[in-house]
Amino acid sequence: MDAGKIACACQINHINSFNCMKNNILNESKCFVVLLLLMGCFFSACDESIELAKLDETSYEVPDEVIGYITNNGGDRKKSFIDFRDKGAEEIYVGLTAEAPEDITVSFRYEPSLLEVYNSTYETEYPLFPASAVTIPGQVTIGKGSKASGKTKVEFETAETLEVGKTYVIPVKAELVSGNVRLSETESGFLIFIDDLSKIPTAEKPTGIKIISCMEVNDTNPLNNLCFTLAGSGKPLIDIVILFSANINYNNETGRVFVYNNPNVQHLLDNREKYIKPLQDRGMQVVLGILGNHDRSGVANLGDEAARQFARELKAVCDAYRLDGVFFDDEYSAYQNPPPPGFVTPSNAAAARLCYETKKAMPNKLVTVYVYSRTSSLPAVDGQNPGTFIDYAIHDYGGSYDLSGNYPGLPRSGMALYSQEYARGYTTSETNLKRLRDGGYGAHMIFAMDPFRGNFNSTQKKSMERIARVLFDDELVYDGKPYKKDW
Repeated sequence: MDAGKIACACQINHINSFNCMKNNILNESKCFVVLLLLMGCFFSACDESIELAKLDETSYEVPDEVIGYITNNGGDRKKSFIDFRDKGAEEIYVGLTAEAPEDITVSFRYEPSLLEVYNSTYETEYPLFPASAVTIPGQVTIGKGSKASGKTKVEFETAETLEVGKTYVIPVKAELVSGNVRLSETESGFLIFIDDLSKIPTAEKPTGIKIISCMEVNDTNPLNNLCFTLAGSGKPLIDIVILFSANINYNNETGRVFVYNNPNVQHLLDNREKYIKPLQDRGMQVVLGILGNHDRSGVANLGDEAARQFARELKAVCDAYRLDGVFFDDEYSAYQNPPPPGFVTPSNAAAARLCYETKKAMPNKLVTVYVYSRTSSLPAVDGQNPGTFIDYAIHDYGGSYDLSGNYPGLPRSGMALYSQEYARGYTTSETNLKRLRDGGYGAHMIFAMDPFRGNFNSTQKKSMERIARVLFDDELVYDGKPYKKDW
């Protein structure tokens, strides 16, 4: 992508406060992100050998006692957030603050009083997920000398009584069956916040091709993606929306690399109920763009440990705002050679490591890359081909060649060909779209769609009509009710 498209993406390097969120769950999650930052578990780019800061567990410990707590795969204690259709599951396990002095056995039960306390404390009114639709796991064992049990699953399925648009909670309580540890009241409960999407239509179309709308949110309201549907199926034209773009930045004072959201991006995140959730409610996935910002940091020069820690920050951001993944674009970084302390020489291998660690940190989220610069091809990481840790590779404008050699193991369904740039009027032909479909390729990207731009009727709308006709055998419906940028 070029400078003309990113005019306002690069801002003064600072961290915006997480504020103005109306949703209680998000408020707490945002506080968790800030807490992580303050506790220093976001990585330092100054020292490649840095170790992760440990969570201060002194508040959980008393002399000569081992304390047990419930956590999930992501390391979240006390609560997690899940969207599901038809059936879902959350993996949990019991961790200890020290090695088990003997074999420990813990059981689980569905405990409504946990939610009563939560609702009372935070003045919320979340309803219980029906107990009849939940399967609570049995017992887990922590062997002597270990600090964690094996993993087990809380499973659940949709029920007729669930209402569209309402968040429900499964309260899980741990109980000690045998062994010399203590399960405190604050750490033995776990709340699973659930949105059932079973009754909400998906954006999935019969051909399976995904339309990715990369939105320049400094200029345009992302809700405009709601304006375009297909006449025959009623499905949204757009499947994935990229908020373009947040940045990877280096803080000279702290020596840390962090996710920086300029005021436009931050406003959308702080007001996700207004700008993001309506897209997700129509079946679209919303991902956050990560772009360089004219300093020494970038998506292609982090060392292995730094990449692991930055991936955890990305997970914290995606969890806090309930985003569906990230999009990496290796542009606008002021890489230095030789690399400064804490960084490595920019390379495709370093970019691959960041993608790999991001997928490991949040395997249920999308990891997408732009076929440009050092993300234009990715090598294997720890024996894993890139097709196992990226979901979509999005060609630069007009790019049309098969990407199997660039990203070994990536199926054609994950390759986006013939990308279009609406701000400059770069569109593709009906013939090219037919080649995409006939070749079995699974995605196509449009950049900077904006109904208020002067070329909307002459260029953008006609392009989307071609997409609907060629890729989906359908007719585009534009509702004529565009959304202005209102912030």
